[in-house]
Amino acid sequence: MKYRIISFVFVATFSVAAIAQKKDVSAPKPVYPVPTAQQLEWHEMETNAFVHFTTNTFTGLEWGYGDEKEAIFNPTALDANQWAKVLKETGFKTLILTTKHHDGFTLWPSKYTEHSIKNSPYKNGKGDLVKETADAARRAGLKFGVYLSPWDRNHPEYGKPGYLEYYRNQLKELFTNYGPVFEMWFDGANGGDGYYGGARETRKINASNYYDWPTTLDVVSKIQPNVIFFSDAGPGVRWVGNERGLAGKTNWNTISTDTLYAGKAGISPILNSGSPDGDKWIPAEVDVSIRPGWFYHAKEDDKVKTPGQLFEIYLTSVGRGSTLLLNIPPDQRGLFHEKDVESLRGYKKLFDTEFATNLAKNAKVIASTFRGGSKKYSGYNLTDDNKETYWATDDSQNTGFLEVDLGKATTVKYVVLQEYIKLGQRIKSFSVDIWKNGTWEKAAEATTIGYKRILRIEPVITSKIRINITDSKASPLISNLEVY
Repeated sequence: MKYRIISFVFVATFSVAAIAQKKDVSAPKPVYPVPTAQQLEWHEMETNAFVHFTTNTFTGLEWGYGDEKEAIFNPTALDANQWAKVLKETGFKTLILTTKHHDGFTLWPSKYTEHSIKNSPYKNGKGDLVKETADAARRAGLKFGVYLSPWDRNHPEYGKPGYLEYYRNQLKELFTNYGPVFEMWFDGANGGDGYYGGARETRKINASNYYDWPTTLDVVSKIQPNVIFFSDAGPGVRWVGNERGLAGKTNWNTISTDTLYAGKAGISPILNSGSPDGDKWIPAEVDVSIRPGWFYHAKEDDKVKTPGQLFEIYLTSVGRGSTLLLNIPPDQRGLFHEKDVESLRGYKKLFDTEFATNLAKNAKVIASTFRGGSKKYSGYNLTDDNKETYWATDDSQNTGFLEVDLGKATTVKYVVLQEYIKLGQRIKSFSVDIWKNGTWEKAAEATTIGYKRILRIEPVITSKIRINITDSKASPLISNLEVY
């Protein structure tokens, strides 16, 4: 066995030298579907923040009924700059604000409703929390997003054709007056009992066609064509199917949406795992709250997720190829509560400790094979800290291995892999071996990789790691490998 490896290394080195004068080898063809430029940017955000704040913060409810008095919205020390500063310091890239939840109360002075911040005591009715938050996010270097609930338990026309014009007018206000919006978020909570302008009744809708989503989203796209749309089934980003912080252990960014729509029951399993033969690139976003509820409740001050729990959620979301959307709800002062801030900072410290030094940076990588024998596609591309270079095999080769020499024996706990997803998601299964006592031992195995896969292994002292690609839809392409 040792003789065969030595021989292989010699041949691989000789081959590179021998083909140095060859013409460029053609790049692999895409495996469709592939992500848009906006979706690629979304993938690279990795950790985004939700901010749930409305009348519910002051009533103790999670879903306001719609008859709450505007006067109840009265934060005493609101500071959107505090939100943005904390998020920036703790590694988040985007802030998504609940501009209107199911209760219908708008956090901006909408000219289309009186159930609005303009009729609250906040800044004597002159406040505009959407503007304050958007400005604070940009000052801190964060992108800004909006959540606008399709359900409205306050509006008298909800469930009728007239409500669509109202909802679209709200979208026009948000996307015209508050600068660039990176992501628009809406969910499948549609219809039920409510105030509805005094009717106090239950209203049901046909979620598959009531909102006429293609037309409604086109209203937004005409104003801001680069926005990413989130819903249960996209079209830009899909729901992951739960609110526990868990992406699927198998997680394809591709899915077919011909029978899916926001609010459809029973679709969680496919949303969690995606589909290897899906005809659209619609990756999963993992939404979860730092507290049991989505809005602040004082009784939950002792139930804030710990730094360790938040780090675990990172591993089961970003570490499984998704993007994490963590909710941090401001309290009745209008501030992130001290316990939430403490936990976020503890998480960031833990994150920075665990991923302090990439042991594989610029490490030597031996590949079982690489495309056309061209150095352009060699194993070195995995450790060169350049996301635009990648290891690739010939079109006929859907398996292979990569051996990483760490230079010396050291403790290893995490292995990070990233596919070159600009040309599609390909890898269906792989395993990780570690060099121990003069032989290879399997340390982990998994299915998909996608944008990023983080495997946590039992801490072990080793000098070499081997990645075995055991199955792939087409020639595997890996752009990055890190070891911690």
